[in-house]
This record gives sequence, C-alpha cells and structure tokens, in this order.
Amino acid sequence: MTSKNKNFLKFALGICLSLILWSNFTYGSSRSLSGFTQSNETIVKDVPINPIEINVSLRDRIVSFGMGLLGTPYVQAGSGKSGFDCSGFVYFVFQHFKIQVPRSSSEFKNFGKEIPIDSVRKGDILLFLSPTRNVIGHLGIVTNPKGNESDFIHASSGREMKVIITSLKRPGYTRRFVKAIRVF
Repeated sequence: MTSKNKNFLKFALGICLSLILWSNFTYGSSRSLSGFTQSNETIVKDVPINPIEINVSLRDRIVSFGMGLLGTPYVQAGSGKSGFDCSGFVYFVFQHFKIQVPRSSSEFKNFGKEIPIDSVRKGDILLFLSPTRNVIGHLGIVTNPKGNESDFIHASSGREMKVIITSLKRPGYTRRFVKAIRVF
C-alpha cells in the first residue's frame, strides 16, 4: 500500500469517526432539548453554538482534506489525485466541499473577497505572482494563519514537485505575494 493510499485511509477513517461521534453527540443532545430555540444559535447540552463556528469546522475540514493530499506529485495542468498544478489543487479541494472556485490561477485575480494578511483564517487562499511574469501564477490554501508568517498548502512546481506546506515568510513567496482572498 502506498503512503498516499495510507494517508487517504487515515483521512477517511478520521472523517468517519468524526461523523459517528458527532451523530451520537447530536442524537443524545437532541433528546434532552425540551423546545425549539428562537435565535440563530444551536443549543447542544446547554451550550450555545454560534453559526460562525460552523464555518470554522468547514475550514478545518478543508485543510484536513488538503493535508490528506500531501506528497501528491506536481503535474502541469493536473487537477486530480494522480497529480496537481497549484490551481488544480485548490480547485480539487474546494470542489470536494462543493465550493465553486476558478480552475486557472489567473482567474483568481478578481475572485473572492480580498482580506488583510493579518486577518487570514484557515481555508483562505493566498495569491502569488508567477516567477517569470507579472500575473497571478501561484495559489495556496492557508493552513496555519499567522499574518505574514502564515503557512499554506500548495502544489509546488519548485524543486519539491509535489503538494507541500510552506511558510509565507520564505523569501521566494514573500517577494511574490499579491493578496489573500476569502471565498466562503
């Protein structure tokens, strides 16, 4: 069994266990509720859960799914598990969660909502110039938001030639960084 298959199985097992635990927790909590709530909050075991926190969970799932693809080879114009280019990787990850994003890195120029780098969250997208032209030529998904030192996962066409995690503080990326965007 390849390491990619093992990573996928670990990821799938994690999702299954999470769903089982969540359904058991939700089922037990719903039996104890005596009425319906009047707000946008969900009450679980007398603890209000804000709808905004649901997006945090989606952000974590997006990053976890992307992490399950670490080591997948870089393939020019690739957008599947056999290989990705940078925009194919972002497209594949977001499509898995039925979030529509462009397929080409250049199409991200005017896509999404630009956000300050100090406000990035997991699942936001970082845009970079091409190393050879003055156009958007590279993308990555924020995995660890830390402003100008945020980590991101991406399909690298550099010496690694695979899906990796990199820090924005690396000079090659700092120099080419254009903006951060939010798409959900």
